[in-house]
Amino acid sequence: MASARKQSAQRQQLAQIAARLMAEQGIRDFRVAKHKAAHQMGIDVRHSILPKNSEIEQALAAHQRLFAAEEQPAELEAMRREALSAMRLLDAFRPRLVGDVLSGLANAHSDIQLHVFAEHSETFDLFLDRQGIPFEIVERRYRFAEGYRFYPAFRFVAGSHRFEATLFPENAIREAPRSLVDGAPMARANAERVARLVTDAELERKLADL
Repeated sequence: MASARKQSAQRQQLAQIAARLMAEQGIRDFRVAKHKAAHQMGIDVRHSILPKNSEIEQALAAHQRLFAAEEQPAELEAMRREALSAMRLLDAFRPRLVGDVLSGLANAHSDIQLHVFAEHSETFDLFLDRQGIPFEIVERRYRFAEGYRFYPAFRFVAGSHRFEATLFPENAIREAPRSLVDGAPMARANAERVARLVTDAELERKLADL
């Protein structure tokens, strides 16, 4: 029993350290955060039970409530506003907001992550060129029920925020990739839903000021 309690405490501490590293260093990869946390604690990951991604996400939310309660909500609202502006610009590509800006866990280190859809990738390239938006293309791997698929992701800066827009075929809008947190289909939000999130945050802030 003591050993089980010790393992549970160790796992919880690993989750907390991994969450802090993600919050403070902008690490996006759960696996990297876990391994860095284990290294700090002097733990051999080959012989340890590491926390689940969902446990780290919960620890990250707790970390932000404790250490960033003042600035994080304002940062999040600003990023959602910037995301909404970009989504309206990219309307022809049926953009969907995903990731930490949608979940509410984003901070100053986070990119604004979008999924966009087009039958031909050149269409999106040409659109960004016409808008005068410099970009770089990286490859992203996503997990689906039958395995992994690779898609191009366009990285650019708009306003004061970094964006990453992953380009999917048009029919992929009906099948979201699996979340790295819990393995369920990844949450996606259209512009209408993002607008509601922005409006709700604004109303909550006004009520808090009364």
